[in-house]
Amino acid sequence: MTRVVILMGSGVDEAHARVIADAVTAYGVDVITRVGSAHKTPEHVIGLVRGYDQPGTVFVTIAGRSNALSAFVDACVSAPVIACPPLSGAYAAEDLWSSVRLPSGVASMTVLEPANAALAAVKILGLADVGLRERIAAHQAAERAKVVDADAALSTNSGEHG
Repeated sequence: MTRVVILMGSGVDEAHARVIADAVTAYGVDVITRVGSAHKTPEHVIGLVRGYDQPGTVFVTIAGRSNALSAFVDACVSAPVIACPPLSGAYAAEDLWSSVRLPSGVASMTVLEPANAALAAVKILGLADVGLRERIAAHQAAERAKVVDADAALSTNSGEHG
């Protein structure tokens, strides 16, 4: 079974999580969304993540400000962890440091764009799932086609001929 577990630091992150969940489910991968704070409910988080730490699982963590959640989860599980922090308008650069400056032996990855965090998660799961890799390749081909089509339309509209 492949799945992505999205763990939010608080319920205010639900809209951010929804973007990730929608992008993951578009590939046919199951999503589980939970809430737990490394600062406020560490025992709850440990229980959650250890219960989901199985082959075929990737975690995506969402926590802003002091993002201890991503590194905390990574230290508790053997599965990959992707941090996708929602950056605040006032402190975005400062918020980011807690997601990228990690202690030794802790390797959560950081992807800022929610749809890209979803893509990274499914690419990891695709390492062991040929069908998923094929769906990813089809998505990438469609994205490339958009660029080529936009270029062709611009070239045609500007009267330029190749």
